[in-house]
Amino acid sequence: MNHAIQGVHCAAATPVDADGRPDLPLYVDHCTKLIEEGCHGIAMLGTTGEANNFAAKDRMALLDGLIEGGLEPGTILPGTSTPNIPETIELSSHAVKAGAKGVVLLPPYYYKGVSDEGLYRFYSRVIEGVGDDAMRMVFYHIPQVTQIPISHDLIERLMDAFPGIVVGIKDSSGDLENMKTMCDRFPKLGVLAGADPMMLPLLRVGGAGCITATSNLRADMLRVVWETWDKPGREAEVESAQDTINEWRTLSNSYVQLPTVKAMIARSRGNDGWMRVLPPLVEVTETERDAIWAEMEKLGG
Repeated sequence: MNHAIQGVHCAAATPVDADGRPDLPLYVDHCTKLIEEGCHGIAMLGTTGEANNFAAKDRMALLDGLIEGGLEPGTILPGTSTPNIPETIELSSHAVKAGAKGVVLLPPYYYKGVSDEGLYRFYSRVIEGVGDDAMRMVFYHIPQVTQIPISHDLIERLMDAFPGIVVGIKDSSGDLENMKTMCDRFPKLGVLAGADPMMLPLLRVGGAGCITATSNLRADMLRVVWETWDKPGREAEVESAQDTINEWRTLSNSYVQLPTVKAMIARSRGNDGWMRVLPPLVEVTETERDAIWAEMEKLGG
């Protein structure tokens, strides 16, 4: 396996203070621990990171803050998408200049039913606007949210037009067959699972790893799967690690996912500041929180 972007990446949640501003010290501490716990990288400011609830200046300040806080730029994979080209160029250029591992780009998600030609123009103008061969771009395919799928023909066209820049895709569709088809058709494209239970089967068909929410909590087990999935005689260890991952993933989906993940991080990090989410999301109730924490105790964390 030799993709430009590969391994276990955490779709990191973003803590906020009582005023709804990013809590940078808490964020730096969390991301630093995620690397220590087994993540190869931090995929900041995606869906789990509430990216679209932050101003561009706050998104850039979070990236700068991680680097100033001691994280290696080459471990950071920020989401830099907006529905418009100029702001997406601004965020992406900032990330590239900072030395980030790459940028993760949703399609422009306001207009639905757009053509591949329109999506090609969006992505190509962003890449040309950044204008830096150091850029490494990862598509973000989450059609159940954006209602805009990333087609294989679009991927091929952009890889041909921008070789070495278009290097990966986070597939959060849950469709393993789609991921397998991309691995077969685009061997140079790093296909990354967006759901924790999908990484192991994806690795078995040529995938490049994951960008997932449960790695906020069980990066250790995801790293075990990454390191040992193809090692003879360690099948039981891999299956045990995957079972643990699945249990924690199931718990994170027991209520609305992001507030639940934040409640779980609050318990694991021992800081109730993690409970806060930004509108339109709403925190879990006290009853839900207590049930989540009780189940975490049963799971051993």
